[in-house]
Amino acid sequence: MKIVTKLYHQVEHLVHEAAKFGLVGLLGLIVDLPIYNWLVFDNPLVFGTPGDGVFHHKPLTAKFISVTAATVATYLGNRHWTWRHRERTGLHREYVLFFVLNGIGLLIAAGCLGFSRYVLDLHNALADNISANVIGLGLGTLFRFWSYRKFVFKEEIALDEAEHHAKTPDSPATLDAENTGDLPAIR
Repeated sequence: MKIVTKLYHQVEHLVHEAAKFGLVGLLGLIVDLPIYNWLVFDNPLVFGTPGDGVFHHKPLTAKFISVTAATVATYLGNRHWTWRHRERTGLHREYVLFFVLNGIGLLIAAGCLGFSRYVLDLHNALADNISANVIGLGLGTLFRFWSYRKFVFKEEIALDEAEHHAKTPDSPATLDAENTGDLPAIR
């Protein structure tokens, strides 16, 4: 039992990040799934008889639109909740990298959808949702989790390192006052 506890403590932070990432991903799915199904099948909840949506014959275009909408929601969730403890490297840099890596994840899902539609010749809501939103999303999520941790939301800021940077003296006079407790020496 001690081995399991010790192992858990070693990966505890990763488990917490993965859980938060999963919840943010669920938010993205809640945004993505209805938009895709509405655009392709004119039925956002996939209950009842699906019809022909605006992009019925362009499912890949519909997937690009729905994932783009979900990307905005997941960026905000991941930046401000999942990886809020990680170093900030600039909104522009993070946002561009996030969208590029999310685009690669989208290509994974679109590849699965395209394979289902154009190779296996499956043209129904169930096949589209399994290929794009179960298989494609699952593979894309694994890629996103790894790549966001590695490239977008870089290294964690250690608490003692953050405190050290906050206490870095600005001048030799400040250094003297902090180290000795005496009044600063005039140099």
